[in-house]
Amino acid sequence: MKKIQMVDLKGQYEGIKEEVNQSIQEILESSAFINGPQVHTFQANLEKYLGVKHVIPCANGTDALQIAMMGLGLKPGDEVITADFTFAATVEVIALLQLTPVLVDVCPESFNISIEAIEKAITPKTKAIVPVHLFGQAADMDAIMKLAEKHNLYVIEDNAQGIGADYTYPDGKVVKTGAIGHVAATSFFPSKNLGCYGDGGAIFTNDDALAHTLRGIVNHGMYERYHHDVVGVNSRLDSIQAAVLNAKLPNLDAYNVARRTAAQKYSAALANHANIVTPKVDGNENSHVFHQYTLRIVNADRDGLLAHLQGKGIPCAIYYPIPLHNQKAYLDPRYNEADFPVTNQLVKEVLSLPMHTELDDEQIKVITDEIKAFLG
Repeated sequence: MKKIQMVDLKGQYEGIKEEVNQSIQEILESSAFINGPQVHTFQANLEKYLGVKHVIPCANGTDALQIAMMGLGLKPGDEVITADFTFAATVEVIALLQLTPVLVDVCPESFNISIEAIEKAITPKTKAIVPVHLFGQAADMDAIMKLAEKHNLYVIEDNAQGIGADYTYPDGKVVKTGAIGHVAATSFFPSKNLGCYGDGGAIFTNDDALAHTLRGIVNHGMYERYHHDVVGVNSRLDSIQAAVLNAKLPNLDAYNVARRTAAQKYSAALANHANIVTPKVDGNENSHVFHQYTLRIVNADRDGLLAHLQGKGIPCAIYYPIPLHNQKAYLDPRYNEADFPVTNQLVKEVLSLPMHTELDDEQIKVITDEIKAFLG
């Protein structure tokens, strides 16, 4: 059996090796390292894949979130509601822009932001909602968009973990995550479902005027060289990363199918165990792209299981061990522990198993057998 890895990027590379190598060689020979033709090709290809009017590539996913908020013209003191149970980048950019982060609880089954908690947190100062498609599961975007319309709020999708997922509206209409909110951000960090070989990110929108603003912001506020029309940043996707993404994008659906298949096999092997809650797919099967396969270990020694698996050479991780409202950087007297019952429970229970496109049946059996052996 080949070595079990949390993410097997080398194995994935073998399937696209010739195209990646040739594209990178062409860039080296042309020396068009920044904003080269590969970037424009990738932008157009991703717009077509997502069904969105505008893709604005940038340097990383955190920049993408920050630039999206800058483009909307949010001002210091404006309140932005987002999930307490997610990676810090989501709240980090809110704080960096001197906006006011408002963290709310999540749903116990999907791990995504709670609609009831959003509604409870809205005040006259609220200007935006940032739903996160956590672990690859599409958030309840129909309810979120209706709530935003009711209160005249922006919706900024954090699609860093959900690219390729479908969201199905109650009427049957299907839209890709990232193409629903007023603006969306994603990351192309190497371990993402669509990842490059360094840092990369992008912003999506169907709003022509907003897209124009965002294109200026990513390039020092310039539309014409040395003419700075808006306050900007330096955040560009380089040509080599775009070349890698161009090679991977046609395979994204197949990659996500492979992840879903592995998830189904994990869940089948671990079904009906008293101490294990397997991930629930909220919607049809295409609504979850399993960036992570995350269990809940209930009434059992989650940390002991983590140590056991790692001792057997099986990588696993806890995403995330500390709620954002308890992180030193984001402590706020406004927060009440009673408002975060789900998040406070999840951080004690969640455990993410290896998940990538190269997982095979033998590896899945070894992993699940060890889990069951420890839990009894």
